[in-house]
Amino acid sequence: MVSRAKYICRIYEKKYGVVGRIAKRYIMAGYSVEFMHPTRYGSIHIVARGDGQKIAIEVFDKSSTVSMETVSRLLEKSKLIGAKPILILYSNGPRIDNEVYRYCIENGIKIRRIKVG
Repeated sequence: MVSRAKYICRIYEKKYGVVGRIAKRYIMAGYSVEFMHPTRYGSIHIVARGDGQKIAIEVFDKSSTVSMETVSRLLEKSKLIGAKPILILYSNGPRIDNEVYRYCIENGIKIRRIKVG
């Protein structure tokens, strides 16, 4: 079963790039994942289900500051599908300012920084 999961993860990494690498972490933890789940506010990068949880994951990998609009849109998308929102900052490029950070804390959006390597 583990070798099958690793094989699927390699396929996802090739097809989705950074988003596939993030999904790999959830797959190896026993979650099932769905990519680019459509909502009326745009697609959610990853929806992970497992352990009685549903998680909406947005991956931000651009070398810039995360905007308030990006975070509020993630919150709306996750509310639509009844999931917990997680914002993933991939690598050292993306930054988040204090105002956006406070908004995330107040609204229950978890922020995870994943380093390359």
